[in-house]
Amino acid sequence: MSSTTPTLRSLARSLGLSHTTVADALRGVGRVNAATVQRVQKAAEAAGYQRNPLASTLMSELRRSRSGTFQGILAAINLHEPERKWVGDRFHRDLLSGARIRAAELGFKLDEFMVGQNDLTISRLNLVLSTRGIHGVLLMPVRGIPDWSQLDWDNYTGVYTDFSIEKPSLQCVCFDHYLSTITVLSRLASLGYRRPGLYLQQRQDERIQHRFSAAFYGFQKNQPKGSTLPPLIKPEFRREEFTAWFDRYKPDVVISHSTEVIDWMERCGARVPETHGFVSLNVLYKTRPCAGLDQQPRKIGEHAAELLIAQLYRNQRGLPAWPTTLTIPGRWVDGPTLRRA
Repeated sequence: MSSTTPTLRSLARSLGLSHTTVADALRGVGRVNAATVQRVQKAAEAAGYQRNPLASTLMSELRRSRSGTFQGILAAINLHEPERKWVGDRFHRDLLSGARIRAAELGFKLDEFMVGQNDLTISRLNLVLSTRGIHGVLLMPVRGIPDWSQLDWDNYTGVYTDFSIEKPSLQCVCFDHYLSTITVLSRLASLGYRRPGLYLQQRQDERIQHRFSAAFYGFQKNQPKGSTLPPLIKPEFRREEFTAWFDRYKPDVVISHSTEVIDWMERCGARVPETHGFVSLNVLYKTRPCAGLDQQPRKIGEHAAELLIAQLYRNQRGLPAWPTTLTIPGRWVDGPTLRRA
C-alpha cells in the first residue's frame, strides 16, 4: 500500500477489486458477499482508511443539482420553548441567519430542525439526520440547561452556540459576557460616570455562570472607595425593588437588559442623559433608543458555522476530548441615553 492517505481507488487497486465493490462493501450496501466485505473492511482498517462523511451526501446532491459548488448539509437544531419571548426569537433568527449565510459561502446548506414541535423527538431526529446523511450539527441556545446527550454523537460533530454545555460537552461559540461588561464599565468611566449600577434578572446571570456580575465586581475592586455600590440581582424586574435600590445607592448610570428601567429612573427624578445614564446589555431588548451592546448573534452564527465545517473537513465525529469555547466580544452602540464625551 502507498504511504499516502488511502483512498477508495487505492484500496480497490490493492485488493484487485472494482471501486464500486469496495465502496459498497464499506457502506454495507449492494450485493457483495460476506467474505469480500470482511476482506475489504480488514484491508481498510489496516491501511488506516477513513470514509469522508460528506462524500455520499455530496455525490447525491451533485447528481440532483449538477453543480460542483455543493459540499454538504448541516443541521441547526433548536428546542421548542413556548415561554420564549420575541427577543429570544430575534436573537435566534439573527444567529441562524449568520450561520446560514456563512455556510452557503462555504458550499453548505443549513436546514433547521425544531425538536418538540410537530412530533419531532430526538429519536426521530436521529433517524432523519441519518437518512439525509447529515453529520454536522449546530445546536442553538436554549433558556435552561440543555441536554442533547440522546443524539447519536458517534455519527455527528457538533458546535453549541451558547456559553457552555455539559450534556454532552461540545465546542462552543458564544458572546463574551465578561470582557464586554468590562468594556462597558471602562467606557462609562471615560465618559465621567463614577457610580455605575448593575440591574439583572437572576436567571440571566446564573445561566452564564455569573459572568455579568463577576465582571462588575472585578471592575469595582480597582475603583475609589465610596464609588462602588452593590448590584441589584432579582428573580424578576420589579419597579418597587428598583426604586428602593436606586433611591438608596444613587447610581449615576444603570446597566441592565430592560429599557423599561429608563422610565423607572425618570419617575425617581432622573433626567436621562442630563443627570443620569443608561446602558443596555443587549440592544435587541430595547423598547426605546439607547446606548448599549450588540451581542453580535450574526457573528456568533458565522464563526460557529466555520468551526463546524472545519471539523467536518477533518473528519471529526463524536464528542471532543478537550472541548473549547470561542467567545465573540460585543459591539458598542452609541445612543441618546448617555452624555457625550
